[in-house]
Amino acid sequence: MTTPPPATHCDPATGLCTPAALAAAPQPDVFRNDVEVIYVGDPMCSWCWGISPALFRLKEAAEANGIPYRTVLGGLRPDNTEAWTDDFKKFLAHHWEEVNRRSGQPFGSQLFKRDHFQYNTEPACRAVVTVRHLAPELEARAFELIQHHFYVRNEDPGTEAFYRPICDELGLDFTTFVEQFTSEAMRSATLADFQRSRAWGVTGFPTVIFRQQDQLFAIARGYATFEQMWNAVEQLSQEA
Repeated sequence: MTTPPPATHCDPATGLCTPAALAAAPQPDVFRNDVEVIYVGDPMCSWCWGISPALFRLKEAAEANGIPYRTVLGGLRPDNTEAWTDDFKKFLAHHWEEVNRRSGQPFGSQLFKRDHFQYNTEPACRAVVTVRHLAPELEARAFELIQHHFYVRNEDPGTEAFYRPICDELGLDFTTFVEQFTSEAMRSATLADFQRSRAWGVTGFPTVIFRQQDQLFAIARGYATFEQMWNAVEQLSQEA
């Protein structure tokens, strides 16, 4: 197996990808006296694509039981400038094969035919935050569509054109999206998500949290099934 690039590491046994470090931290969160399920991930984290169907079911189950569900963007490789080398391609292709084998999620192979590609996950994360700002009810769907267009179609989330068909499918005005997507406000909001997840002690993606008041319980760290996550939610709810 090719040695993974130093910016991150993904463990095939646990299905957990470790993100790049960030220097700054946000103000401490002030939580409400309630419960919620929180998904911390990155659209360009391949194990987050692997767990996506299970998360869809978790979101539906949580909301059907009156439990809010929200997404916090983790930032796997924000502003990464690592060279697109043959070693990087081999590492990534092998890693995608592992995720496909375990999860069954589809992957394309056209990305590895590109001579140039910047594996910078900040724009994809910022796009999700932008949709959250424009239409919060579409945020989870936007996350999934970005994953599909990247992993299956192998299109480049670092370009504005990548998001046009996604906006069309979501029913969002593309011009309005781009105006917000390229704004400093959305860059700041995205960074705040990255910082928040690290302040909570999240050290890899995907991580799924069940929050009870000001207590955070990790119900998944890495790849997990819907049943595993929902059983944990039910158990923690009964113990409350």
